[in-house]
Amino acid sequence: MESMLLGSALSAFATGAGALPVLFLRSATHRFRDILLALTAGIMMAASTFSLIPQALKQSDLMAITIGIALGVILLTLIGKVIPHFDLESKFSDKLDKRTILIIAAITMHNLPEGLSVGVSYADGSSNLGGLIAFAIGLQNAPEGFLVGLFLVNQNIKRLAAIAIATGTGAVEMITAYIGYKLSTVVEGLVPYGLSFAAGAMLYIVYKELIPESHGDGHETSATYAFIAGLLIMIYLIHWFG
Repeated sequence: MESMLLGSALSAFATGAGALPVLFLRSATHRFRDILLALTAGIMMAASTFSLIPQALKQSDLMAITIGIALGVILLTLIGKVIPHFDLESKFSDKLDKRTILIIAAITMHNLPEGLSVGVSYADGSSNLGGLIAFAIGLQNAPEGFLVGLFLVNQNIKRLAAIAIATGTGAVEMITAYIGYKLSTVVEGLVPYGLSFAAGAMLYIVYKELIPESHGDGHETSATYAFIAGLLIMIYLIHWFG
């Protein structure tokens, strides 16, 4: 339990750490933004396909994997229907208006399955999977925190407040990490479904959100290289620590 709480806290608060550069910056180029998004996509793709799914397959069968992934995709689809995607570069007003709050809520909701993946991974208990997934989520949370913080600063939100809000969008992951961990340790046979569910949710985010966003401004080649770099980084981490 202690290691799960520590791992989920570190991965969650990586969002706030990633937002710290907004103390000095008010803008970032399209290319840099796309590289960050694609790097994040590569990390999440590798974590899902080379870590979460294989570990789930060791403990169950293809039917459990299919059900878990499908449930993860369905949940993210429903979240997308209720709280639609917004462009983080949009300009609204000089205060924290309703639409800005809605964007923050959407980002927070999309972070919930990531916390779940951390909690379920720690509940697996048979390997270093929990720490590895927590580290992977932390790696992808940092650039997300930077982009959220930058967006808020561009809405003329005070820099420290922007960092605090960005940190809060990631901190909710600790709640779902705890829920995922407790459910997986109490309900027998739930771990492979939980791992597959987390993989499905992450893969949905990669293909539905991150890859299209990183290819929307004419920097497809740079984004592709960043995606592959993120993929390789995570593969190396899985090889060394998995």
